[in-house]
Amino acid sequence: MKKIISIVGARPNFMKVAPIHKAFQRNQNKVQHLICHTGQHFDEKMSEVFFTQLELPKPHFFLGIGGGSHAEQTAKIMIEFEKIAIAEKPDLVLVVGDVNSTMACTLVTSKLGIKTAHVEAGLRSFDRQMPEEINRLVTDVLADYLFTTEAKAHNNLRREGVDEKKIFFCGNVMIDSLVQFLPKIEKSSITAQLGVEPGKFILCTFHRPSNVDTQDSLTKLVDLLNSLGNERKVVFPIHPRTNNNLKKFGLDTNLSPNLILTEPIGYIDFLNLTKNAELIVTDSGGVQEESTWLGVQCITVRDNTERPITVDVGTNQLIGTDLSLVKDSAFKVLNGFKKQGGIPELWDGKAAERITDIILNQII
Repeated sequence: MKKIISIVGARPNFMKVAPIHKAFQRNQNKVQHLICHTGQHFDEKMSEVFFTQLELPKPHFFLGIGGGSHAEQTAKIMIEFEKIAIAEKPDLVLVVGDVNSTMACTLVTSKLGIKTAHVEAGLRSFDRQMPEEINRLVTDVLADYLFTTEAKAHNNLRREGVDEKKIFFCGNVMIDSLVQFLPKIEKSSITAQLGVEPGKFILCTFHRPSNVDTQDSLTKLVDLLNSLGNERKVVFPIHPRTNNNLKKFGLDTNLSPNLILTEPIGYIDFLNLTKNAELIVTDSGGVQEESTWLGVQCITVRDNTERPITVDVGTNQLIGTDLSLVKDSAFKVLNGFKKQGGIPELWDGKAAERITDIILNQII
């Protein structure tokens, strides 16, 4: 019996590990699959997302790391995960995505001589000011096996000198979760709860410091949201830090009545909003992928994206951080322009099956 430990640190990691865990469960006679939650991000209120909605077991290990600077988080994760790695002696550690936990645990396993596999490898924004880009680069240099979601990720790794034998193009596990839970997603009543009509509202998500942490940038963002609110109802699940900044800068008193601020929304309800939105305006990564699969118009408020296939093939438009251009692009969509898109290769809900098949039959 082989032992595999999968690492989760932040909310998107659970959506990626959930289908992999289910695939391993179908092979319980071959492998023991354990989940380690570092606690990098942990919201008690959102635990339902992890355990109930995604049908995951409670993590076998919880490190309880919490907040802190990037250096503090990385150091604490390494110290605590090293203890588990030494005690458990796994045959393979599986890391997903690009959060600090991804890189920190890869550093630990690399130095202990434990094989590591990276799911969602090879994605590049080519912007080293993004902490996630550093995490991706370090993880991919050290990992023993690299599972990619799109052809450009595969090419990035080749160009960086990674041995072709270590790279496997398997598709997107985030889409696996979306496909599996689509029946539940469609039954959600979140649009009725928020008082919005399907196909006639805008969904916004913003969390990057460059967009929400300074008075100037947040003032411009509020102006954009108010302009959109003049045309449609706007649902804005708001990060606590962003909410605090709105109050700190006195920007919470001049919001459009059509701007619906909510607390962070659970996985099922959020995907229902994604599916039913007329337009999504975001600086997130995963939302670009989910909206592409669902065929929903998406505008990404960033100067780069590590998920270029959502632009090349999908319904995503990479507009940049000039909010006047974002506003112009959004109004074009609201006035009838629709970017045509398709579903990328191997985004078929079976990525986790391909990954576990390779792990069980070629790796361990």
